[in-house]
Amino acid sequence: MSEERIPLAGVIGSPIAHSRSPAVHGHWLKKYGIQGYYVPMHIERPDLREAIRTLPKLGFIGVNVTIPHKEEVLEMADLVTDRAALIGAANTLIFRKDGKIHADNTDGYGFIENIRQGAPDWEPDIGPAVVFGAGGAARAVIASLLEVGVPEILLTNRTKNRAEALKGDFGKKVTVVDWVQAGNILEDAKTVVNTTSLGMDGAAEFRVPLDGLRKGTLVTDLVYTPLNTQLLLEAEERGCQTVDGLGMLLHQAAPAFERWFGVRPEVDEELRNVALSA
Repeated sequence: MSEERIPLAGVIGSPIAHSRSPAVHGHWLKKYGIQGYYVPMHIERPDLREAIRTLPKLGFIGVNVTIPHKEEVLEMADLVTDRAALIGAANTLIFRKDGKIHADNTDGYGFIENIRQGAPDWEPDIGPAVVFGAGGAARAVIASLLEVGVPEILLTNRTKNRAEALKGDFGKKVTVVDWVQAGNILEDAKTVVNTTSLGMDGAAEFRVPLDGLRKGTLVTDLVYTPLNTQLLLEAEERGCQTVDGLGMLLHQAAPAFERWFGVRPEVDEELRNVALSA
C-alpha cells in the first residue's frame, strides 16, 4: 500500500452501533503500530451497492459485513472463496488494487478456532454434532464441522423448512429433527452448538430440555451476551466441556485483519478483555 494513503477498513451493517469489531481491530492496529483506521458504518440496504462502489475510492482496503448485508454483497463480488460460496454469504470483503472485490467468509474458521483454543482436546470425528438453528450462522457452523470431520449433524430449528433447506445444500450427513424432539437427540451428541439467538440478552430463553447431555460432551453457544448463557451454565453443571461464543468473534476477525494490514494478529486474553469492555 502506498505511503501517502492511510489504509482504512471497517464494518458495514444495519444496525452497527453495537458492534465490537471496531474495538478489536482498533486494539490490533495500536498493538502492531499500524497507521490505519477501522470504522463502523451504518448502511441501509438501498444504499449498499453505491456504498460498496464508493468505499475503495475513499481509501478503504476492505470491510467486514454483518446483518443484513452478508448475502447481498456476495453478488457484488468479482471473486468469491469456496467457503463463502458454500455458506452463501460473505463477512469479509477485500478491495484489491486492480479494482476487483474479493469476498470471503471467516465465520466457520472463527468458530472452529474458538473451540480449539477453548477445548484443545476436542475430537470432532468421534461422534455426531447437534446444531440448533438454521440461519446464516448455522450454515457457516455446519460447513466447518463437516470440513473438520464430524460424521453426522443432527439439525433442529423452530421453522423446520429452513432446516430442510440446509439439508438440501449440505447432503446426507445432515439429519433434520423436529424442534419438539430436540431434547431427545442430545444423548449421542459429542458436540452441541447453539446458533440461534435464544438465550441472548433481550431474546427468548433457550428452553430445550438438556437432561440428555452426557458428561464430556462439548457444548458451545454463539451467543456471547451474556458470556455465560443458561445453556452453558447448565451444560457445565452436567459435566460438559463448554466454550463461550466471544472467541468466535475474535478469531473470525484475524484473517481479515491479516489480509488488509499484512500482520497476523494474536487472539489472547488481552483482546478478550478489550472486546468485553467495548
